[in-house]
Formats: sequence, C-alpha cells, structure tokens
Amino acid sequence: MSRKIDYGNLMHRAMRGLIQEVLNDVSVRGLPGDHHFFITFDTMHPDVEIADWLSDRYPDEMTVVMQHWFDNLDVTNDGFSVTLNFGEDPEPLYIPYDAIRTFVDPSVEFGLRFETQTREDDDTDDDTDPDDADPGTKENKAPAAQVVSLDSFRKS
Repeated sequence: MSRKIDYGNLMHRAMRGLIQEVLNDVSVRGLPGDHHFFITFDTMHPDVEIADWLSDRYPDEMTVVMQHWFDNLDVTNDGFSVTLNFGEDPEPLYIPYDAIRTFVDPSVEFGLRFETQTREDDDTDDDTDPDDADPGTKENKAPAAQVVSLDSFRKS
C-alpha cells in the first residue's frame, strides 16, 4: 500500500500552532483593540481540566469567551490554562489544543473549526487497497479543516 500525505492532520497541526501563537502573544501583550475569542472545546477530552460543576453543566462541549476579564493565561505546547469568571466566580481552566472544536475572533471575522475524528479511526490498520474500495464509501478520510462562518455565532 502506498503512503499518502495526511493533509487533514497537517492542517489541524498548523491551525493549533496558529492558536498557540495568538494566545502566547495575548499572554505577553494582552488583547489588542476589540479582539476577543470564542473558544468551543470538548469537555470530555481526557486532559481538559475544569471544575466539576462546569463539567456537570456542560457534559459534552463548552464555549468560553476571552474578552474583558481573564487572568493567569499560561500557554504551553500542548494547551493553555486561563482563569475566567462565571458569574462572579473565577474558575481556572486547562484546555488542550486537541480539545478545541472552534476558535473564533468575531472582531475581525476570523474563525477555525476542527472536524472531529474518533481515536478508533486513527488506530485502525486497513489493509484494503483503496482502488478496490467501493467508490461510494468514505473510508480513510482525514478530518476536514474549515473556516467557520461567523453567522453561526450571531444572535438573530
């Protein structure tokens, strides 16, 4: 079987690197101008660290906003930690880049969406020849990287 370039995963790695670079800049210099972020992430990711009450309230995914007040932003190669206010209660969060589903900066109409791929799909060895596969099946497709439409975040 011939080796193929995994463009989907390469694109996701580049997109996560972009998020890391942006957050690192914000941790050093603060948010410039009207910039702010909506970050949606998978709360079931094994490396996500959030308070139990947040996990109970958001069992699948959660969207956080980094705008007027946030504290203790620490950016690493694998993810970032930040303290955000929920009501009047500050809560520390740790979000690995792999858990991020969308990253949006509506001030400049910029957004990224990560299509999910199950770990079972990553670990399977498929010995079938792609030329023999039924053209109607979509096996071995890499996750698609997409730019997010900001209309999905606007209230009607």
